[in-house]
Amino acid sequence: MSVLVIGSCNVDLSVSVSMLPKKGETLLGQKMSYSFGGKGANQAVACGKLGADVTFLSCVGNDEHGQEIRSYLESVNVRCDRMKVSHSQPTGTAIITVDNEGQNTIVVIAGANSECDIDYLKENEDAFQSCDYVLLQMEIPLDAIEYAIACASKYNKKVVLNPAPALSNFNELLYPKIDYLTPNETELETMAQSNHTMDDNIQSLLNRGVKNILVTVGESGAYFVNKQVKQLVETTKVVAIDTVGAGDCFNGAFVTALSQGMSDLEAIRFANKAAAIAVTRQGAQESIPTREEMNN
Repeated sequence: MSVLVIGSCNVDLSVSVSMLPKKGETLLGQKMSYSFGGKGANQAVACGKLGADVTFLSCVGNDEHGQEIRSYLESVNVRCDRMKVSHSQPTGTAIITVDNEGQNTIVVIAGANSECDIDYLKENEDAFQSCDYVLLQMEIPLDAIEYAIACASKYNKKVVLNPAPALSNFNELLYPKIDYLTPNETELETMAQSNHTMDDNIQSLLNRGVKNILVTVGESGAYFVNKQVKQLVETTKVVAIDTVGAGDCFNGAFVTALSQGMSDLEAIRFANKAAAIAVTRQGAQESIPTREEMNN
């Protein structure tokens, strides 16, 4: 089975600091580095490195960063022949601050990601027909995300939506078309438009039609709920040095496992393991393990 990932591409500017700055505070950074990121690209890389048959729909600028990103994606087995090149916008950029405990803050400048729009997706509608799973995040225009969900549903494809960054104005008519919603705890509150208990927020979204909800809960693992199952799938405890991209690694690994015939719970355990490895390494895409590393 094949996976279609639709989402953002960025170049990441990461700054290491002793602690995350407070409002109005100036800190001295320890070091700075460039790498590739964007939730869409991160998840596509996870699929490619972990052995999925994956195609990526995204938009980069007609610049050096865009060319380098595409070359890297192709080197990790991501099919990029449908990617769009913008001649008016630069490749998207993310500015990341990471503290000594591996926690982070991220500011994203969309750039060319704004052109990953409905018209572009319509030009690639045959890609929806030929895949089995569609994996989405929320760093491209909202109307394009909503179009992609409706298009995937039209062709009876499995839809996995990672609502990051989460939006409270999501079209509720689309919830029944989502097979797996994969928020973290904060994103769950935003999507549910509630600050009630996690179980209450999950139930609210199930009542709106989402088939399965998978909440990532950091070092505790992932909480999987549908109308029949409610289970915390624990993960291996590790010493995290960089959590940037951990959720993206989890999502790409989860969909890869599903596409290779694993059950829901097997796929969650596989994704937990991949994310646990990733947080012990620096970087977003570089930290994602290969299938061979997962098998060791």
